[in-house]
Amino acid sequence: MPQSLKRPIAAALCSIAALTWTAASSAHEAGEKVTPNFEQAIPNIPGKSLIAVEVEYPPGESSAPHHHARSAFIYAYVVSGAIESKVNDGETRIYTAGQSWSEPPGASHPISRNASKTEPAKLLAVFVADTDDRELTTPTKSPEQSTGVLK
Repeated sequence: MPQSLKRPIAAALCSIAALTWTAASSAHEAGEKVTPNFEQAIPNIPGKSLIAVEVEYPPGESSAPHHHARSAFIYAYVVSGAIESKVNDGETRIYTAGQSWSEPPGASHPISRNASKTEPAKLLAVFVADTDDRELTTPTKSPEQSTGVLK
């Protein structure tokens, strides 16, 4: 490849990565900090990418209820502290540092929060998703929001 094309292509790839990472964190509330960690197309699975984000929760903070892209299989690993999580209609569980769980594509995540009121918590969320999925996390509308009726 000519040297004159390498820089524009690299800049375009960086822009695409930045847009994806922004989308991954756009549905999150001020109570958490979402930091991009890694992103790469999976060479032997055309159309799929591996995307990782770190989610930090200050004491007592949580994510708004949300759901994930229909293409996104997720592996979550607790780096530090304790995370309370509920996926779809499953049971609410508390995971501590070193523990992990997975979420199927399109999962609903009604509960994701720091289980402690005094200590911070951090998790690593790893997504395997369609490369062109830009909205990996979307806020879940309550029944009142869906009908336009607020109680």
